[in-house]
Order: sequence, then structure tokens, then C-alpha cells
Amino acid sequence: MTTKRRAAFLDRDGVLNRALIRDNRAYAPLSLNDFHLYEGVERDVARLKAQGLVCVVFTNQPEVARKTLDPDILKSMHDRLRAAVDVDDVYVCPHDPDDGCLCHKPKPGMLLAAAERWSIDLARSFVVGDRWRDIGAGKAANCYTVLIDRPYSECSSADARVHDLTEAVDAILARLER
Repeated sequence: MTTKRRAAFLDRDGVLNRALIRDNRAYAPLSLNDFHLYEGVERDVARLKAQGLVCVVFTNQPEVARKTLDPDILKSMHDRLRAAVDVDDVYVCPHDPDDGCLCHKPKPGMLLAAAERWSIDLARSFVVGDRWRDIGAGKAANCYTVLIDRPYSECSSADARVHDLTEAVDAILARLER
């Protein structure tokens, strides 16, 4: 029997790269010029990988369905992300929330798909996000959830609350030591 692996599922916008903030609401970047990784994310993800965690990005990008984000630009963003940060995989929900798909967070479809592909034990894994949808997906998949608390987060159900990805990684590593 193969031992299932642990993973860190990382939301993209607001966790790995800067979200665009307008009227206290977060928006995904729609151009490569607006896609900027936070300083230190390479180091933070490397710390997770050093502990044997599979690192998977999971992101809602309904702007693709709404035709305000070109799929080629989205691919270029993820190429840039992968070139800078050693993530194992990137899962994208390109659907509008009204499409009724199983992958749009807070539904856990992207986590379930990654768990199957990478042989991940979700109950021993972690979700890091900056919004209630990320935490909701993590809870639905039975993961330990870490919220990077932002003014727009609208979330009170996370297992841990932190200020940035470095603190999120610290919280995950402390939990692994237990």
C-alpha cells in the first residue's frame, strides 16, 4: 500500500501575488503587467517543500468565463509563477460561479482532483487562503485551514489566522512538528 502524501494548497491572488484592491474588494490581475509576486514567496514555498509537502496552487479565475481575462495571459501568469516559485501543480477554475461546476471555491473540486493526481491525504494537508472561499474549500475537503487575514477576507472559520505567507508557513511547520 502506498502512503499518501501531505500537501499545502495555496490560493494564488492575495497569497502568492498581489490582488488588486478597489473599494476594499480584491480582484485578480487581468494583465501580466499587474501580476506581481509577493517578496519571499519562493523562500516560503521552498520551506514547505523541504518538509516533504506537495505544493499546489488553486485559484478561481471566473474572469476567463466572463471574457475579461485572456486564457493566454493567464497561462503566461502561471508560467511566470512556476519560473519563480517551485510549485508542483496549478489548478484553475475558469468558470463563473453561476456555471454550477464542482471546482469553483468554496467547492472542493480542485483539491479533490489534486488529491487524486498526487496521492494526497487531505485530512493531513493544509489550505492557505486570503478569503472565505479558500477556507470553505479547505473545510469541505477536511484540510487544516490558514487564513491570511486581509480587510476583504470575510472569514471567521479558519483554523489559524496570520498576517502573511511567512506566518502561514510558520503555522504549518509548527503543526507538522506536533
